[in-house]
Amino acid sequence: MEATKGFFFSDMSVMLGRSMRHIMRSMDTIITVTLMPIAFMLLFVYVFGGAIQTGTGNYVNYLLPGILLIAIASGISYTAYRLFLDMQRGIFERFHSMPIARSAALWGHVLTSLVSNAISVAIIILVAFLMGFRSSAGVGAWLAVVGILVLFTLALTWIAVIAGLTAKSVDGVSAFSYPLIFLPFISSAFVPAESMTSVVRAFAENQPVTSIVEAIRALLSGQPVGNEIWIALLWCVGIMLVAYAWAMRIYKKRA
Repeated sequence: MEATKGFFFSDMSVMLGRSMRHIMRSMDTIITVTLMPIAFMLLFVYVFGGAIQTGTGNYVNYLLPGILLIAIASGISYTAYRLFLDMQRGIFERFHSMPIARSAALWGHVLTSLVSNAISVAIIILVAFLMGFRSSAGVGAWLAVVGILVLFTLALTWIAVIAGLTAKSVDGVSAFSYPLIFLPFISSAFVPAESMTSVVRAFAENQPVTSIVEAIRALLSGQPVGNEIWIALLWCVGIMLVAYAWAMRIYKKRA
């Protein structure tokens, strides 16, 4: 009930603990989310890397930002799936009958997505180091990278919440993430946008993933970021605010 707003954070921590226990009891979620991006990284570095010209001496350094975004896009599909199951099983109706803040249950899923994706990203970065990734970034640059990834995760997670609240079937709730996973492939994540045909290049240069990838790549390499970081932040914050407002509107109607 909204009368319990004063206890929102304690209610949210309980819901976060509930969702995290489900994750820890079924680690295959994190394993699955982590293995696919690592497989892509191995494939592109050791199979295609020699044929791809990026103008850099270390293809792992060039590739890693896009791989991290693919991992996050893959991970948020499980948030939509868990939310869909809770809706179908009437779990939210039970929570709404209790003296807790109504939105706390929703935020529990969102924060769980943030934590589980952070674990996946950390594992992928560790594997990248084993593959030869090196960074000259300082502490401030690494914190900026973390901030961008957090905003990107929250933006996609709120999109996942919309899918979880509105999907009619398990197949439907899973399918929404496919375009998000595919989007980095039509960006500068794997090859420079300059190497693409004119139409594809125009799309790649003006979609959010390219700006986010370029900002993270510059930060990790210790290069000047320029306007890319502000464009990346505007994309992340803009998508997050729109998706949040839309998701909360749907949630209030369902609740």
